Amino acid sequence: MRFLRPHPWLPTVLTLAVVLVTAVATTPQDLGTLGPEGQIYVGADYYPEHWPKDRWAYDAQLMQEAGFNVVRLAEFGWVLMEPEEGRFDFAWLDEAIETLAARDVKVILGTPTAVMPAWVARRYPEALAMKPDGTRVVWGGRKNNCFSNEDYRRLSAGITRAMAEHYKDHPNVIGWQTDNEFGGTDCRCDRCRARFQDWLRRKYGTLDELNRAWGTHFWGLKVQTWDEITIPDSREGEWAISNPSASLDWMRYTSWLNVDFQAEQVRIIRDLCPDHQFVTHNFMGLFQNMDYYELARDLDFVSWDNYPVFSDWAKPGISYAASFAADVMRGLKRKNFWIMEQSAGPLGWGTFSRNLRPGEIRKIAYQQLAHGADAQIWFRWRTCTAGREQYWHGLLGHDGKPGRRYQEAAQVAKEYAKLEDDLAATTVKSDVAVIYDYDSIWALRFQPGFEGNSFQGAVARYQRALFRAGVNADMVRPGADLSGYRLVLAPALHVLPDDLAAQLVAFVESGGVLLADARTGVKDETNRAHARTLPGLLTPALGIEIAEYESLGAVEYAVQGKDPLAGTFTATSYADWAAPKEADVIVGYETWPVKDFAAVTRHSHGEGHGWYVGTVMKEEAFYDRLVGALLADAGVDAVVDPPEGVEVSVRQGEGRSLLFVINHTEGTQTVSVPAGKERLLEGGTTGETLDLEAYGVAVIRL
Repeated sequence: MRFLRPHPWLPTVLTLAVVLVTAVATTPQDLGTLGPEGQIYVGADYYPEHWPKDRWAYDAQLMQEAGFNVVRLAEFGWVLMEPEEGRFDFAWLDEAIETLAARDVKVILGTPTAVMPAWVARRYPEALAMKPDGTRVVWGGRKNNCFSNEDYRRLSAGITRAMAEHYKDHPNVIGWQTDNEFGGTDCRCDRCRARFQDWLRRKYGTLDELNRAWGTHFWGLKVQTWDEITIPDSREGEWAISNPSASLDWMRYTSWLNVDFQAEQVRIIRDLCPDHQFVTHNFMGLFQNMDYYELARDLDFVSWDNYPVFSDWAKPGISYAASFAADVMRGLKRKNFWIMEQSAGPLGWGTFSRNLRPGEIRKIAYQQLAHGADAQIWFRWRTCTAGREQYWHGLLGHDGKPGRRYQEAAQVAKEYAKLEDDLAATTVKSDVAVIYDYDSIWALRFQPGFEGNSFQGAVARYQRALFRAGVNADMVRPGADLSGYRLVLAPALHVLPDDLAAQLVAFVESGGVLLADARTGVKDETNRAHARTLPGLLTPALGIEIAEYESLGAVEYAVQGKDPLAGTFTATSYADWAAPKEADVIVGYETWPVKDFAAVTRHSHGEGHGWYVGTVMKEEAFYDRLVGALLADAGVDAVVDPPEGVEVSVRQGEGRSLLFVINHTEGTQTVSVPAGKERLLEGGTTGETLDLEAYGVAVIRL
């Protein structure tokens, strides 16, 4: 199963969403990633080692006929390139690359360190990760290594260096992918424990500071030597977390360990390879076990693996999660991204998902293009006949014959080629930002506070409402520059350092609109509760005081709103007993014992406004109305008001604005659009409305 320095050499690819754009001052280096002649790269993940050599030339021919111009190779080929320690053999890979080059298909090489050869496990058994029960992982899968093991690190650097030296001057190799989907290991060996202790020593300096940060006075958990520090039990669950502060640092450490491992590979490639060979990694979208901002730091650009069928295994649906993840990926480096793997057919290991409907491969691709994707690579070229992923279908089936899915991918490739000039140096520009924070993700996993609470779940309520409103949003890291935004959403920002709180208050004072909600600002950066009445340092911007709160369980409270949120709604899961001090009550509770408290407030502070939502509303319509009110407060207008199931997004730059309109439903949708604008895919101009068939897509030059 797959889990996704700017260069003039890199391709630009378009996502499928439809949004209107106004010109924005951006430069090509801000955006990324066109090829040397301005072409978009489109292709597939290819495993020539899985097939007879006499098949390779035919595969390359089919790729060329489809309009493909790139493949990813070799990310699981370590044992084939180094069959025994220190003896390297690239003959098979050389031949595959030359076969592809003959058909003008470029190559991205993956460093193959996600699967160690059997000889590594045999000669260096401690290279295998240790499970919490003290036993080693059994060799025979992938992502089974210990990142602290010196032999594994040495051998990983060795194969990376050998590949880089061999292919640094190859004209058909355009870039590198580090490893594969970092984040899948959690080793509990003594070496990892020792490195954790060293990491803490560097972070805190003294044991007194560590004990203060971790609050070890509770339960008498004070540590008096660095050697006494253990790996915390960080499993989610009511009784699994021994110390929330220690558990947060363990998550930070294991994330750093992956980042540190990748940094070594990046240094080797940068030292040996020319600048036009980029370095990226295939991230996994909404994956939670790593700080993706840090993993992205050393890379030229982010790539990710998009499998939206996982979100709607049983039946087709609106691809909210893929839209959300694309915005997160674009936010990691504040620039466009690539798709390194994407759904090509039914997915699964033991069992498999539904098939992609006619038009759905194209729809999925255009959604990512619309959100800032600058290359499109499907996983995989041909469905494998052996191993764990025999049911992870590619563009070609087991029989290797080009059929419907291949033809649809070819249609996308040829359409992208037509769009190259319009897509060049464009990206998504938004007036709305959402603060996306890995510390809060982790802290709420350890202590969600109320049943079902999660950071991503809280963000998703607002992201979906923005989607339905036809408005793009940027996902930004805590502390990012907010001066270019009119509206900032900070839902479930559970871990709130003082400097971030001050930045958000200043944002409101200077004219911005801020939204905060339940369990925002509860913890400091050490994951200890602030010794303040909530909402703490955000009080000036929000104008409320929360002295008490509760988890509701099965209890529900009726609430009543006034303009602009007039109506009756239902508060579920959690309730802040929020007392308005200066804020206006927009939605109030109707039920004892919370009748005197506010569920939603709005406060004027300085030149801006601070909104607070102190509960979780059952009705999706509430979030639609709320987002509409926030956008109105911020003066943000959607150019297109999409019907349900239609997504709009805009890419803009160099005086151009491209509107993407995407139908996520299996019925025809009629969308009101600006009239008299050029339709780039079909030709002609728009009328006042646009009819999109099932999974239909339109790209309009505004």
